[in-house]
Amino acid sequence: MRGKRLFIFSLLAVLIICSSWGFFAHKRINRLAVFTLPPGMVKFYKSNIEYINEHAVDPDKRRYTDSAEAPRHYLDADHYGSAPFDSIPKKWDDAVKKLSEDTLTAYGIVPWQIQRSYYALVKAFQEQDSARILKVSSDLGHYVADAHVPLHTTENYNGQMTGQVGIHGFWESRLPELFADKYDYFVGRAVYIENPLNEAWKIVEHTYTYKDSVLMIEARLSKSFPSDQKYTFAQRNGKVDKQYSEGYSKAYHDALHGMVERQMRSSILAVGSFWYSAWVDAGQPDLNKLTKSDLTSEEKKEIAREEQLYKQGRIIGREQ
Repeated sequence: MRGKRLFIFSLLAVLIICSSWGFFAHKRINRLAVFTLPPGMVKFYKSNIEYINEHAVDPDKRRYTDSAEAPRHYLDADHYGSAPFDSIPKKWDDAVKKLSEDTLTAYGIVPWQIQRSYYALVKAFQEQDSARILKVSSDLGHYVADAHVPLHTTENYNGQMTGQVGIHGFWESRLPELFADKYDYFVGRAVYIENPLNEAWKIVEHTYTYKDSVLMIEARLSKSFPSDQKYTFAQRNGKVDKQYSEGYSKAYHDALHGMVERQMRSSILAVGSFWYSAWVDAGQPDLNKLTKSDLTSEEKKEIAREEQLYKQGRIIGREQ
């Protein structure tokens, strides 16, 4: 019996831990967002596309070092009632006044984090700080993409309230890794965003409309799919893990009717549009004249520390 409990615990640990959209999807979203940019930006971003790609996952790695990081990735909207977007003040100061900062931090702050990162990027453009532009662009892309994940909008973020533990990583990591190469990524050109905070809320509110479907569709499928065909063993990150089988994944992906693809496409266009809008608001500086600047020694040390703690696998705060 003890061995069985240990096996179940190990399985839950494998299924519960994932990283936002998953490293694969975050990198693809940031990378493809570069190609939505106008001529005044695209050369600079293309020349630094490997940085944008690799550092798309930095905010997830910071969850291993910074206790304040986790809430920046989500908003448990349903905590605030059946009509949450009528209850939560859109401006930070108003929300703090009504709900308290502790409450907001406990249930997620992704719309405000997008706004903060946006204005940090505007400042970086104004100062023509190439290293800062790249760092903040990568971070902003991550938060904007996270706002497109339905399970980032609910307290039942990993199906733990409905007997569906592991669905978080299933939807945002396993499905893209299996099927994203078949998606259509032609999303058009980045567009100017008049109000970054309002746009962040618009994204989260739309994403929230999917969260019930994500859970209910998987629950129905689980009841009808042969239980002995639901999972498989595969090598991942240098170790053998139990994960959802390709057959079960395809059945779920098909039942979602293109939801994952739509959200990835929407993420790509939104990331590019936030980058573009920050550049416009900064006065459209000539990015072709930027000199390549390097990170400070302190920043390099912090990145090395984040990488080391990430590899040790101890997330601070909510594991998703």
